[in-house]
Amino acid sequence: MRYTKEHKQQTRQRIITTAGRRLKRDGIDGSGVATLMKDAGLTNGTFYAYFSSKDDLVATAVADQLRTQHANIVAQAAPGRAGLEQIIRWYFSTEQRDTIDDGCPNAALLDEIARSTDAARQAYTDGALVLIDGFAARLAPHDPPSARLKALSLLGMMAGTLQLSRALTDRQLADQLLEQGIRNALALIDAEQHE
Repeated sequence: MRYTKEHKQQTRQRIITTAGRRLKRDGIDGSGVATLMKDAGLTNGTFYAYFSSKDDLVATAVADQLRTQHANIVAQAAPGRAGLEQIIRWYFSTEQRDTIDDGCPNAALLDEIARSTDAARQAYTDGALVLIDGFAARLAPHDPPSARLKALSLLGMMAGTLQLSRALTDRQLADQLLEQGIRNALALIDAEQHE
């Protein structure tokens, strides 16, 4: 049976989306091709019709996860400081912390991406730069390049704080860390506004 180009694209996107969720939940090393394809409701044999290797899928899924985070969160946020605060409060929410497979790819995958293929690392870098530029445009609307390093620091602070909050077994301490993360991030962006 021949499928239309549109059907093939929809199937490819389903694989990418379900793989992104599984990778965030179980990690890159903890997610085999068989599991990734089962999540998409497809057979192993179908995999190579869409991707040359698991590494190819990982790089594609990482790029897709960051693109989705930008489109659904960063691009939708208000301009200026209000938008940054909106992003920060969403990011440090308990819901964001507790739903790893629907949450931030930064906090879920950074340690594995650092040990991954050059293609996955490049896909991550490209996606992270889009997020950083979205932050920088809100930090310094008239000169975003001047705020790029501050925006990079903000992303690092956010991802690290969320990772630590997810790792703690003491729920009260984890919640306090998220609240402190909000205060720290707002202090960082307010320091930028006054420089």
